[in-house]
Amino acid sequence: MSRYDDDTERTFPALAPARGRGFARTWWGRGWLRSLEDTALDAAQVKAGRRLARAGAVGAVSVRPGRVTAMVREPGRAAHRADVLLPRLTDEQWARFLDLAVERAGHVAALLDRELPPHLVEDAAAVGIELLPGMGDLEAECGCGAWDHCGHTAALCHQVARLLDEDPFVLLLMRGIGKSAFFDALQSRGTSPEEQPAEQVGVDAAEAWAAGDILPPLPALPGLPDVPGAPASLDAEAPPAPGVDPAALAYLAARTAAEAHRLLAEALGAVPEPGPCQAELTPEQDAVRLAVGAPEGAVADRLAEGAGRGRKGLSAAVRAWRHGGAAALSVLDAEWQVTGEALARARAALEAAWGEDDDRPQLQASGNRWTVPGAGIQLRLSRDCRWWPYIEERGLWLPAGGPERDPATALAAARLWLDDEPSGGS
Repeated sequence: MSRYDDDTERTFPALAPARGRGFARTWWGRGWLRSLEDTALDAAQVKAGRRLARAGAVGAVSVRPGRVTAMVREPGRAAHRADVLLPRLTDEQWARFLDLAVERAGHVAALLDRELPPHLVEDAAAVGIELLPGMGDLEAECGCGAWDHCGHTAALCHQVARLLDEDPFVLLLMRGIGKSAFFDALQSRGTSPEEQPAEQVGVDAAEAWAAGDILPPLPALPGLPDVPGAPASLDAEAPPAPGVDPAALAYLAARTAAEAHRLLAEALGAVPEPGPCQAELTPEQDAVRLAVGAPEGAVADRLAEGAGRGRKGLSAAVRAWRHGGAAALSVLDAEWQVTGEALARARAALEAAWGEDDDRPQLQASGNRWTVPGAGIQLRLSRDCRWWPYIEERGLWLPAGGPERDPATALAAARLWLDDEPSGGS
């Protein structure tokens, strides 16, 4: 009897049907099925086994060194005992494999995480130790009398692939060593898992890159959180360092979390279009962006100073930002003379919007601004020939919506804002 034998038999209960999911998510599970496909002479039997396993026809699976056993029942037919045999590694092979496992701390760390390091398996194969079965290694025995792999043994192999996905130590047991014996042997080489220094856990980056073609695919992206994360509290008994304002720092962290949430929403396709902050912002523009979070007290004063606007001007700029980001700030601040082609296009747009209708408003033009006298409404033309609605509040012109191609639509948005103003239009 081999000194590496582990005569502990593991029995796994029958798994639920695998409808709607594939077999072998891990690279070692796929390697196991690849051996079945290379060994079986009849591909139709492999497909029949896949269907049986998917339908839940495989009963409890018993795993012991060199053999896997289960009862497989086809619908409406008798159950058959299916066995799959594979060669066990010799003492010398196990000793060499264990030596390879302890050469890198990353290998041990991966094994502790129930993973099979691809480079460990590759290094072992390079010295003649094939941990994964190769062509012809999976020998079939079935009560149905088939001399080659039949649907029953193929179904068992597919079920084993699911077990290997969850625990690669099933493969080690089939090859002749159980989990406890394996780690006892590692410890005897002076590599106790508990003594592994945390800083050594991992693998070389170049090796990880080289293994890209055999590693499993990355997991699916996580879903978008409902709200941005809450920054850590900065409350502390110790006084802040000179020049550090805890309130400003906490506000900056909260706005950073909100911006990260917005960027993640764009990356996951949860928003229809990119947000307004695409180009690099000036410090003054960034101060306005940060102020969208409604700062108070000294934080608001600092942002107003950074924006170069004062508190009242910052409020107007924040309102503009909400309607269109940096582009809206430009419309708020800049007045320019509309000439040449831009003027012709603006006049054509105004003519197309109202024509000779009696409802056409009287508009007084000044630069890129068309004002409806006495109505407290103004249209501003941006350099990309879009119309922005503005309304007058307490002697200031403030944005009332986003840009429109049609001046009549922009004018209607301004009027609607004025109608809603008593209930919170500003």
